[in-house]
Amino acid sequence: MSHLPCRQEPDLFFAESPRVLEQAQALCAGCPVQELCLAGALERREPHGVWGGKILVGGQVVEHKRGRGRPRKDDPRIVA
Repeated sequence: MSHLPCRQEPDLFFAESPRVLEQAQALCAGCPVQELCLAGALERREPHGVWGGKILVGGQVVEHKRGRGRPRKDDPRIVA
């Protein structure tokens, strides 16, 4: 198990930056214990991080983690 990316670079999996978390998700893609990892994290109610290729925020799986601070006013994803 020590050869797994999450064991070699754990800081990537708990980063604040959405971009870094996406890198961590990519490292999870070929992991042989991906499903067990996510199931264990959900069972333990892990508060945050990348587990089994999914991002957890507040113990819930989210598609994307929002960056810190207020969103830009010209962000096309924001509907006024």
